[in-house]
Amino acid sequence: MSTAPGTAALTVAALEIVPGLAVQELGWDEDVDLELRSAILDVLSDDFVYEAIEAVDVVLLWWREEDGDLADGLVDALTDLNSAGQLWLFTPRVGRDGYVDASDLAEAALTAGLALANTTNVSKDWQAQKLVRPKGARR
Repeated sequence: MSTAPGTAALTVAALEIVPGLAVQELGWDEDVDLELRSAILDVLSDDFVYEAIEAVDVVLLWWREEDGDLADGLVDALTDLNSAGQLWLFTPRVGRDGYVDASDLAEAALTAGLALANTTNVSKDWQAQKLVRPKGARR
């Protein structure tokens, strides 16, 4: 397990995940934090949206340095996100395989038309960056 007991539930609350939200998960692989995923699914009482028919409220994007161009990944992640939705970018923490440098995150966010809102550690291996559309921005 990658987080202390009960920590995953607190993290889900910090991510503002609540029942009834449509949450899309992108970039899943075997290295993701399974306890955090499980805690999110428990709160949702539903599965993640994999093929959106309507816009989703939250996109969770797991990203590693070797996954390619982050700006392209962010733009793709916005495809199904509603205009008031939240995008949480999960990246490996400093010193972990697949770590994405903070300057690369900032540049990719800017290129994708997003702003970094805040960062939080979600487990011993992963951190999350909340990305938002700048105030007044329209898609």
